[in-house]
Amino acid sequence: MGEPAAKKAKTAEAQDFIKGWPNPALLTYPQLKADLDASFKAGLERTGEILNYGCKEHGAYMAGHPEFRKVLAEALAKEYGKPVDWQTLFITGGCSSGTDICARMHTKYGDLAVTEAPTYYLGHNMFRDRGLELMEVPIEPDGMDLVALEKVLKEQEGKVKLVYTVAVHHNPTGVTMSNEKRKTLVELAKQYKFMILADEAYQLLNFEPTGVVPLFYHDDPADPRVLSCGTFSKLIGPGVKVGWVQAAPSLIKPLQDIGFIDSGNNPVIFASGMIQHFISSGGFARHLEHVKKELGKKCKLLVSELEKAGYAPYHPKGGYFVWCKVKEGGKRTGRTGKGMSLNPPDAFEGYMRLCFAWLTEEQIIEGVQFLKD
Repeated sequence: MGEPAAKKAKTAEAQDFIKGWPNPALLTYPQLKADLDASFKAGLERTGEILNYGCKEHGAYMAGHPEFRKVLAEALAKEYGKPVDWQTLFITGGCSSGTDICARMHTKYGDLAVTEAPTYYLGHNMFRDRGLELMEVPIEPDGMDLVALEKVLKEQEGKVKLVYTVAVHHNPTGVTMSNEKRKTLVELAKQYKFMILADEAYQLLNFEPTGVVPLFYHDDPADPRVLSCGTFSKLIGPGVKVGWVQAAPSLIKPLQDIGFIDSGNNPVIFASGMIQHFISSGGFARHLEHVKKELGKKCKLLVSELEKAGYAPYHPKGGYFVWCKVKEGGKRTGRTGKGMSLNPPDAFEGYMRLCFAWLTEEQIIEGVQFLKD
């Protein structure tokens, strides 16, 4: 039998825009492997320190190894263009670890926490685990709706003890809070006596300048209210599980008094020690530029393909995600916005959160073509 006159074009398949994971190519990059190899070897020369609870010189490493905290402070200062006092850094197992510890030690059962809507939905679980009651306020193009927040603060008459914000490259919307709102939020925290928990997992993952630094830098040292949570998970790899909380020393002290640290000491002494040389040698700064370049290209591609397909996505300046409204009667892909708000939980069901970090450029193109077909 002869060949068909015309072969049917391949139908585009749905792609996995759900995973908020880095593509393995970012984790197997030869320069990264070489730099980590050197760092791991340097770490193994220090096993007497980093496999122990502490040392004679520094005592117990409750807030993290002092040398690592100093190295991290120097690296962050270069990235932020601001001084970083190493004693304002508490080392954690990542942003989720930092968020959980901060919520547990700076609130009590039954307190009220306020989040943005939509927000990083797994944050809700951590706050509920602490026994917190939850409320939410909208997010605007320049960050949390502070008029709505103050209305809640007045109505609740002192019950709000925590405000959680993803203040930079917001998950899921991509919005970054303006400097004006950052200043106002801190003033509200002082006036109404609540803590600000800033999830800044993407603070260093910028594709273009944002003009903002961590919320910590807007805090008042005389009445500190800000806990800025950072992490290497989206910069080196989520398996590293090393992050930090940047806050006034008076706010850090309760963190190291949490039961499991009081008993078992800081949980990432060894992991942080193994990447210390990677940071101090400049390997991390070099890798960060590579990550920003690669993910920036993917972000731009996804936004462009969506726009060509007739969508109107928000174009973020960094992070992992693009937020996009579903077409009426059209297909959807990625993670639905359902569950990213509280009341009602399906308020953002008509939106898609699309992760561009996990897929290849070819998969991104095919994934958007699937929406069109």
